[in-house]
Amino acid sequence: MLKILKYSFYDLMRSRWTYVYFLFYLLLGSVLLFLNNDLSKAVITLMNVIIILVPLIGTVFGIMYYYNSKEFTELLLAQPVRRSSIFIGQYLGVALSLSLSLILGIGIPFLLYGLLQSNEIWDFVLLLVTGGFLTLIFSALAFNIAIYNENRIMGFSYAILLWLFMAVIYDGLFLLSLIAFQDYPLDNFSIGATLFNPIDLSRILILLKLDISALLGYTGAVFQKFFGTNQGFILALSALSVWTLLPILNLNRKSIKKDF
Repeated sequence: MLKILKYSFYDLMRSRWTYVYFLFYLLLGSVLLFLNNDLSKAVITLMNVIIILVPLIGTVFGIMYYYNSKEFTELLLAQPVRRSSIFIGQYLGVALSLSLSLILGIGIPFLLYGLLQSNEIWDFVLLLVTGGFLTLIFSALAFNIAIYNENRIMGFSYAILLWLFMAVIYDGLFLLSLIAFQDYPLDNFSIGATLFNPIDLSRILILLKLDISALLGYTGAVFQKFFGTNQGFILALSALSVWTLLPILNLNRKSIKKDF
């Protein structure tokens, strides 16, 4: 698996789109820091970009890499190599290369800005952690969609629909539910609904760390009471870990049983 991971990683690191992804965050981070001079505002702006862009890029890169390397994958399947090693190695190659581009693209401007001497260093670390989790999660979901759909058009359609549902539609349904059942106690429902969407969960964690949860109104008070504690923070990170682990386990299971 390590050899396949190494090959996939270096293959993607030679791709110009990986450099475009890196340069985009490098430019964005530099502009926000050196023109704005307000680290908190820079983190909030980067959060808004990362929450939407990282899942989209992870989904698109993951499903594109699976379909573009299909012939090479079939060649590997004819060799005495475990199926799970092939697909998990390819997935990790995609996810780690994207995560590295994200971390370096954002990290370099922040280090040049003097982040290590700033009180907001943990806000920045949490931003990178959530960005890494979102990359791992949506890359894994993209591989799952691709392995279930031989048709490329169907695979791309399902992948974009998944991102659209998680990033936009889910929030709309969540808000409609809160409005429709506003006469009922919705504390547990709000927390549970947030745990079922990694994008919302990442956003809530960053907003609470920045101590601007008051902007969320009633739900902000609920989230502050729950996720603002050490136990809530650990549960949130555990939920993101589960979101990462389950698609990987399913990818492993499906790759073993799938007839190629």
